[in-house]
Amino acid sequence: MATELNPRSLLLASFRAAVAAADPAQVVPPHLPGPPRGRTLVVGGGKAAASMAAAVEAHWPIDAPLSGLVVTRYQHSLPTRRIDVVEASHPLPDGRGETAALRMLEMVSQLDEDDLLLVLISGGGSSLLAAPVDGVTLKELRQVTKALLHAGATIHDINTVRKHLTRLSGGRLAQAAQGVPGLALIISDVVGDDPTDIASGPCAPDPTTCADALARLTQFGIALPPGIRRVLGACAYVQALETPKPGDRCFSGMRNQVIASAQGSLMAAVRFFESQGIEALLLSDRVAGDALTAARQHAALAAACCTSRPLALISGGETTVSLQPCHGHGGRNSEFLLALALAAREKPIWSIACDTDGIDGSEHNAGAVITPDSLARAHALGIPADALLESHDSHGFFSALGDLIVTGPTRTNVNDYRALLLGMG
Repeated sequence: MATELNPRSLLLASFRAAVAAADPAQVVPPHLPGPPRGRTLVVGGGKAAASMAAAVEAHWPIDAPLSGLVVTRYQHSLPTRRIDVVEASHPLPDGRGETAALRMLEMVSQLDEDDLLLVLISGGGSSLLAAPVDGVTLKELRQVTKALLHAGATIHDINTVRKHLTRLSGGRLAQAAQGVPGLALIISDVVGDDPTDIASGPCAPDPTTCADALARLTQFGIALPPGIRRVLGACAYVQALETPKPGDRCFSGMRNQVIASAQGSLMAAVRFFESQGIEALLLSDRVAGDALTAARQHAALAAACCTSRPLALISGGETTVSLQPCHGHGGRNSEFLLALALAAREKPIWSIACDTDGIDGSEHNAGAVITPDSLARAHALGIPADALLESHDSHGFFSALGDLIVTGPTRTNVNDYRALLLGMG
C-alpha cells in the first residue's frame, strides 16, 4: 500500500497521526473523575489548556457545578461556556498570564473539603502562568527566561529556575489548595514525563532547591537582576521561601496523572507506517541535547541501514539550539533537518521534523521536510546551506525551497516528532 502515497504525503500523514493521538478531545474524557459533593474548580495552563477545558465541559454532567479559569497561548483559544479561557504570551511571560495566575490562586483558596480541584496542565504552562514571587518583577523574570532560551538551556534547566521565581510552579498550586482533593491531568511535553518538570510542576513536589536554580544561572553565565539575586539568595536561608518538597502534607489529596505523552504519539506513527506496508522502528522518545548532534547521529544511523525496502525511523524528544553568538530564524526541528541533509549528503533520505504543538521555536511553521534533492535544489537557487546552518537560519533555507510545514496551532503538545524514510528512492 505504500505505493499509493508519495514519500512526502506519507511523512505528513504520519505527523498528523502522531498529533491526533494526543488530541485532548480523545485523551481527556477517559480520565475525568466523577463530580464531588460540592463544586468542581478547573484551573490550568498550557498550549493545550483551551482544548482540554473544552473536553472537560463536553463530558461533565450539566447539573454538576463546574467553573474555572485556564490560560493558553495567543491564538490557541477555543469557545467554552463554563470555564473561562485567557490568552497570554509564550515563551516569555506577560501581564495577562500574571493576572490570570493570581486570579487562580484566589479561586483555589476558596475551596473546601467537599470540592474538587481539577488542574489541566500541558507544555508551556510555566510561562503562561508566570506570576513572579514577591521581590521579583515580571520584567526581571522575562529577562532571565530570554537569556536561558538563547543560551540553549534545556527545559529542565529553565524549569529549575522558574520553580523558585513564580507563585504556582514547583508544587505551589497544590500548596495553595491546602489539602483540598485534587487531580492534575497532564499532557507531557517533557522527556521522561515527570510531573515535576511538566509546566514546572504546579501540583507536584519539587526536588530542586534555590541553590540549584542559582547553579543553573551561573552555569549559563546569566547576569542576575537585583530582585532575582535577592530572592534566590534569601531562599537559601529561609525555609519558608522554598518550594514544597516530597512528603509535604499539601500533596496528600493531590494526584498527578499523565494522560498523553510522546511515547503514545510516536507509536501511533509506527502503526500508521505499518498500515501502509512500511516497516517502522521507534528509535527513542527521549532524544535531547543539541539539534546538530542529534541530526548527525540520525544521519550515521541512516547510513548504517542497508535496506532496499522502505523503512521508517521514528524518534521524539526535545533538542535545543544555542543562538549565540549570532542567529537567523528557525527552530530546533528545522535546524535538525538542515543539519541532517548536510550530514547525509550521500544517502537519499526523506525526513520530517515538527513540533507537535504546531510551532517550531518562535516561527509560524511546525517544522519542515527534506527530500533527497533538497541540497541540489538549494544549490540551483544559490542558497548557501552550510552558511545558513552556521547562522541558525534554517527557516530561511526551507522557506526558499517551499518545504516548511504550516499547521497552525494544534492545541496539544507532546514534544517533537521526527521520521526518516529510507529505501524510497
